[in-house]
Amino acid sequence: MQLLSFAALAAIAGVSYGHMAMIKPCPFFSPNCETQPPALPAGASYDYNIKNPIAPDGPLMKTNLVWPAPVETWTAGEDVTIKFQKDGAAHGGGHLAISISFDGGKTSVMVFQRLRYAFFNGPSSSNTPEVLEYTFKLPADVPSCDNVVVSQTWVNAIGNREWYRDDSLVSIKGSTSATSFTGPQMVIANHNGYPTIPEFNGNYDTGVDLYENAPIITIYANGGSSTGSSPSAAAPDYSSAVTSSAAAPDYSTAAPPVAHTPAPSPTAEAGKQGPAAPSPASPAPVSSAPVSSAPVPVPTGSACTHGAMRCASGNGGFQQCVWGVWSAVTSCAAGTVCQQSSADAIICNWP
Repeated sequence: MQLLSFAALAAIAGVSYGHMAMIKPCPFFSPNCETQPPALPAGASYDYNIKNPIAPDGPLMKTNLVWPAPVETWTAGEDVTIKFQKDGAAHGGGHLAISISFDGGKTSVMVFQRLRYAFFNGPSSSNTPEVLEYTFKLPADVPSCDNVVVSQTWVNAIGNREWYRDDSLVSIKGSTSATSFTGPQMVIANHNGYPTIPEFNGNYDTGVDLYENAPIITIYANGGSSTGSSPSAAAPDYSSAVTSSAAAPDYSTAAPPVAHTPAPSPTAEAGKQGPAAPSPASPAPVSSAPVSSAPVPVPTGSACTHGAMRCASGNGGFQQCVWGVWSAVTSCAAGTVCQQSSADAIICNWP
């Protein structure tokens, strides 16, 4: 009999284990975070396809819901760390960016970039990432805000032309004198109506001009924003980060593709498919008590242990435990049946 590993089974069964996904801070609504996230908001379900790219003709964010509370507290002027799941496909690197937003993710400013060689230490044709976390200093002049959408975006170097985005919710303990933050705007690419970055084909400068010529905008802790000028020598220095892309994104419609041209201006309906973040309050210092980064145990009495797997009734598929709750059933590959290989692991095997 032929046995299938879970990784192979997942690929056959349609579970998304390709590409890269952020695990810290925990994105909406990943089942694979470094620490246990808050309870799911009403109407939300775990995203088992968290690694999928943004559909080129769809909304610019994967959900219009957010965590009911921030998953981390960041402090302006101090180091923060972004981490990624280890079993992803890194497609030879590309351009990675981290942005912050005070209006639910509709208008975002870059605070970190790893251009050209995201997930690698240099040029690579590999799918296996070498780098799974990035630590950078959050600018000291970021204002305090209780509900900040943090976005990681990535344009892959090799493969189909795609744009990846994960979003999370953090609070920022920032400058008590600041009410706004100015910096380069998030790059949106390989999405209808926005620039197309071609496959790199060994030229890792491909698309870098979009980042280096991104407009400088100002975002306000009360949720407002304004567009500034193109980058100049006087633009803020974000250490290893510079830039983002075109005019503010439109979250309601998708126009025909264009290549290396400015993105469309925002419309009056720009927020319709952005996340319904908690209403931003006027700037005020956030709590000084940090959110713990230590693993959070599943509460006593939960139905299952996080990460455990079991065969579903009839053995035609299986379930995974996500923070004490069994997932929906995922079918085994055609012609195979589920077998319990240990107390918390399964295989799909030819009968």
